[in-house]
Amino acid sequence: QVQLVESGGGLVQAGSSLRLSCAASGRTFSSYAMGWLRQAPGKERGFVAAISRSGGSTYYADSVKGRSTISRDNAKNTVYLQMNSLKPEDAAVYYCAACSRYGGNYYGARSYDYWGQGTQVTVSS
Repeated sequence: QVQLVESGGGLVQAGSSLRLSCAASGRTFSSYAMGWLRQAPGKERGFVAAISRSGGSTYYADSVKGRSTISRDNAKNTVYLQMNSLKPEDAAVYYCAACSRYGGNYYGARSYDYWGQGTQVTVSS
């Protein structure tokens, strides 16, 4: 089992950048693929980005591709999401999640076994 705690959210202006962090507890962080998903009011939780166990493969939603970078530091048990050129439509609660399956589909919320509590990102226009 792994516990996840997100940080780094906040209120920013459109065009700004934010780096979200997710700290994981436990000794087996590197055995999980990690993802970031977000949920805006009245919408379903949707995929943002994911990263493989080694960090060698990354995956992005089309809506953030080219503006965001997911990375991980297995020595620090932390995964990051760098978001640039933020838009008002990026506003949501951002969740960090861990996937224990191999060869899974990282794009769906059901693929993830463990979740953080979320961090709010608000983007003013």
